[in-house]
Amino acid sequence: MGADMDLCNSVQTRKNVQNYLFKGEKFLNLGNPGFLLFYSIFLTMLFTFYMLHFSISPIVNFTTNNKEDDAARPSNSLHMIQPQLLIDNNTSHCDLFNGSWVRNQQKSCLYYTNFSCPTIPYSKNCLLNGRPDEEFMHWRWKPDQCTLPRFSAKTFLTFLKGKTMAFIGDSLARNHMESLLCLLSSEETPMDVYKDAEDKFRRWIFPRHNFTLMVLRTEFLVFATERVINGSFTGGFDLHLDKLNGNWTQHLPNIDYAIFSDGHWFLRPNYLYENGNLIGCVYCGEAGVQDFGPGYAIRRAFQAAFKYINECKECSGIVVLLRTFSAGQFENAAWNKGGFCNRTRPFAKEEVKIGDQDWEFRNIQSEEVERARKDGDKIGNNFEIMDVTRAMLMRADGHPGAYWGNKWMKGYSDCIHWCLPGPIDTWNEFLLEIIRRKLNFQIN
Repeated sequence: MGADMDLCNSVQTRKNVQNYLFKGEKFLNLGNPGFLLFYSIFLTMLFTFYMLHFSISPIVNFTTNNKEDDAARPSNSLHMIQPQLLIDNNTSHCDLFNGSWVRNQQKSCLYYTNFSCPTIPYSKNCLLNGRPDEEFMHWRWKPDQCTLPRFSAKTFLTFLKGKTMAFIGDSLARNHMESLLCLLSSEETPMDVYKDAEDKFRRWIFPRHNFTLMVLRTEFLVFATERVINGSFTGGFDLHLDKLNGNWTQHLPNIDYAIFSDGHWFLRPNYLYENGNLIGCVYCGEAGVQDFGPGYAIRRAFQAAFKYINECKECSGIVVLLRTFSAGQFENAAWNKGGFCNRTRPFAKEEVKIGDQDWEFRNIQSEEVERARKDGDKIGNNFEIMDVTRAMLMRADGHPGAYWGNKWMKGYSDCIHWCLPGPIDTWNEFLLEIIRRKLNFQIN
């Protein structure tokens, strides 16, 4: 069937592995020759049927969820299909980011499982950490006016052959990269070629396609130092809004595709500097210091980053994609006061509140991409946006929650990052479609 095949439903999930482990003794007495002959014939017939059946139609149809679908969905079954880059006449022009989450009418298909991808970090491997439900893995994003093509690792690596892609930003940028790493591993096994001492900078290569995948950790994009009072770190930072963090900028001349995301670290008591002088703060509550709010700092950080890129003579032709703010979804309380996220189904579109602080951050990021696009067009740089904010506000069910395996912060839930596999695999469906549109535009 080839390396493009994705895994559907719960193949090799926690339950299946337990069945293999605890029922293994049943196979101890199967050495009888007659049984082995019968068993071989049976497997041959099963495999032949399998190949004939699943070579017929690789297209998966989706429908909106309802109670009848819930009752009909098998809880544990296996099918494999050949993923395609589905293209319809409206795909190249429709809004990918205005839509809803729907579930497969019959069976929801996964690209990989928490066992089949060896690079899933422990803290994102929700099933391995005991999450009992699997519903969160079986939803797909459906734009209102078209179909979002399924991800094809082969197509992605063909498009990006000989290129370097870097995910630049906070731990959610890393989360995004880890999803892509799992998706691409179905086509070619990546080589882990570099990791710094703090595991903030990683580099993987896919030798057969000469494709390099990087993650460059930077919490603020701009230069920042943590504030220390009486010898203790405070968790707040001094942000120099007119000076970038050189740890990521030094790599820009070697990057073809830069995927940016940032925001959560700005939501803490931070002090803002310009030309070395304190100009204000965020949530500092200090008399005589103006509180600008996190939106101001986020805007200035992206302005500085994009201005630097457009002024970088060695960066001409770079494609910059900003993934918009993905909100934390703690319920009942803040993260450090017992807040949790234990939902097991997505919200419907009408259940999501649009217009609060999360939407403000999304709008700021969108505005800065448009500002940078105008300057970038003049020198051959390409600025694009991946507007995931609305879609992810519907997916409070996709976070690790209590199932992130942290031994040092027991009782705290992770309602910011995302389970793998899970909803953020959709981010890479977006990414591939954006790249396809960009290449088609350049070819035409």
